[in-house]
Amino acid sequence: VQLQASGGGLVQTGGSLRLSCATFERTFSSYVVGWFRRSPGKEREFVGAIIRRSGNTRYADSVKGRFTISRDYANNAVDLQMNNLKPEDTAVYYCGASRGADWSSVGLTNAYDQWGQGTLVTVSS
Repeated sequence: VQLQASGGGLVQTGGSLRLSCATFERTFSSYVVGWFRRSPGKEREFVGAIIRRSGNTRYADSVKGRFTISRDYANNAVDLQMNNLKPEDTAVYYCGASRGADWSSVGLTNAYDQWGQGTLVTVSS
């Protein structure tokens, strides 16, 4: 499955952005879709994921309560709504898709088969 991540940009502290991970894959709702990010000098880290058709979501503690992942069935996409953004949220954000990931592995980069190209989010202080 080919993924296209979009929606990044420059925002002030406390602002919001909505990222989208879209695909032409008709069975996208059957995939686990995860969002990860990489800040300068750091490893790629887990942000959150949505589990197949159940819609269950899981988030990193650092974004819990501020970020929300949801499926956009009309546009065959998975969105990441980011509110109350902080400078430490500055990173390139990537979406990944997996057929085999489960609740215990969604936070692991090697659980994902395909990745989007990344979209840059910059939060100014």
